[in-house]
Amino acid sequence: MGTVGPASDVAAIRTRLRDLLVERAIQYGHFVLASGQTSTYYVDKAQITLMGEGLYCLARVVLDQIDGMDVQAVGGMTIGADPIAGAVSALGICHGQHLDAFIVRKERKERGTRQRVEGPLPQGARVVVLEDVITTGGSAIEAIKAVEEECDATVVQVIAMVDRLQGGREAIVEAGYEITALFTVEDLGVERE
Repeated sequence: MGTVGPASDVAAIRTRLRDLLVERAIQYGHFVLASGQTSTYYVDKAQITLMGEGLYCLARVVLDQIDGMDVQAVGGMTIGADPIAGAVSALGICHGQHLDAFIVRKERKERGTRQRVEGPLPQGARVVVLEDVITTGGSAIEAIKAVEEECDATVVQVIAMVDRLQGGREAIVEAGYEITALFTVEDLGVERE
């Protein structure tokens, strides 16, 4: 299948996103993950989130996922969620979905406004937390806590591009939040370890 564009339907865009993930993002070898775990495969999310077509497809599928939800903003932990949030916010305008983007810093900055949550996120906003790849769920839970504590936000859902099926989904659900993974590693043809 070739590239997709604005006239493509969401099912075709989702299929193209899956194909791009398989072709470009899945790598095999020996890797140490952000969680500290080791793995024989890696989902190199930047191959999708920093690629024009991949980011377009991802943003379009996320917009479809949140269509009808009463949310004002999307975002998550820097740096993984940054390109996704920006693309979803910008593309949303073209689809009648007015969403702002936000980022959550790993630590509060010690200069300027000293904010940990950056962006036009009003107090009490309803938000979707975005993740590129979920392993343990720690980054998503940290982002949730930050927007709840600093912005009194209500997290409606977590949306991840890929779930590695290593307990992250369960940790997020156990913390009291809904999560949708667009794909699992099994959907991408990876045999789990």
